[in-house]
Amino acid sequence: MKILLANKFYYRRGGDCVCTLNLEKLLRQHGHEVAVFAMQHPDNLQTPWSKYFPSEVKFKPGIGMVEALMRPFGTKEVRRKFTALLDEFQPDVVHLNNIHSQLSPVIAQIAHQRGIKVVWTLHDYKLLCPRYDCLRNGKIPCEDCFSDKRMVLRHRCMKNSRLASYLSYWEAVAWSRECLDACTDLFVCPSRFVAEKMKQGGFDSEKLKTVCNFIDTEKCRCDDYTQREEFYCFVGRLSHEKGVSTLIKTANALPYKLMVIGGGPLETDLKAMAGSQVEFVGFKQWEGIKKLVGKARFTVIPSEWYENNPLSVIEAQCLGTPVLGARIGGIPELIEENRTGMMFESRNAEDLKQKIESMMRFPFNYEEIAERSRERYHAENYYRQIVELYQG
Repeated sequence: MKILLANKFYYRRGGDCVCTLNLEKLLRQHGHEVAVFAMQHPDNLQTPWSKYFPSEVKFKPGIGMVEALMRPFGTKEVRRKFTALLDEFQPDVVHLNNIHSQLSPVIAQIAHQRGIKVVWTLHDYKLLCPRYDCLRNGKIPCEDCFSDKRMVLRHRCMKNSRLASYLSYWEAVAWSRECLDACTDLFVCPSRFVAEKMKQGGFDSEKLKTVCNFIDTEKCRCDDYTQREEFYCFVGRLSHEKGVSTLIKTANALPYKLMVIGGGPLETDLKAMAGSQVEFVGFKQWEGIKKLVGKARFTVIPSEWYENNPLSVIEAQCLGTPVLGARIGGIPELIEENRTGMMFESRNAEDLKQKIESMMRFPFNYEEIAERSRERYHAENYYRQIVELYQG
């Protein structure tokens, strides 16, 4: 088959990018022809298809601001270059990933009008929430916009700005549920939670297919899964929605060492509030993450937003490391209580404290966690499901 993958960035920037690149590699390994469509960016990987990439836009004051503001609605450049790519590649399937703002759903519309099957993997909640994350002002879980997009104006959800919120509102109006449902054949939901929210938002349930993310499980192999040290860790972005502030406050009251892997906007504030039991090691590439997570007693994902299908949970478990996860979003679907980890009530510091103590004492079988997880998240499981959707 000939599959065209679309994602706003074409380098390992975030989970959506990693999933897109992993899928491209997987499809090529199985003999499929694959083309890509993304925005131009200095960090992009090399590809012969980059000649069709629309110019980079930056949502910052300057000469390019007009182009940036119009891009979410589908500019002439995006239409022209995407159409030219379709003309050359002639795909059987267009598989969309994270395309809003820098590319826009206009590419789904163009492909659909040509009779090409459109499959869209949902890495966030943009089709339901103008903010992407279902957080009111970045802090409070909110579903008001599922039924009325005008709520983004009432709450000023975009940077607490009236102008930014109006732009997001008009983007949501332009790409309404009816419009997106009409030009998309299937929505791939990495978690059942996302699928349920899409149903709640009025999307056609027949088009919603749940397929869990996969990773390259071979990169998670270790010589010895049992050699654990007396610390636990957090891996991820240091921002409000990740619940790191709650974790640091809790860690300060415990005698166990917490290793914090990652960077972000809260880094300075978190370091200021952290006690002697908390160590910040900064951003790490995979080998650095593997070394630390592979030796940790467990990892914590204390999220306070609707996590979709976090790769940080999947990667930790494939390293044989159990996960203590907040009971929110798609996280519970990835954790088997007292087997591959435990759960606690999101935002509840006392419950988190008790569960950290329980995780430290619990006799987890690290090797069994690794074996079961590598089987569950193996690329071939994903491949069989996605090709069935392509061909169905």
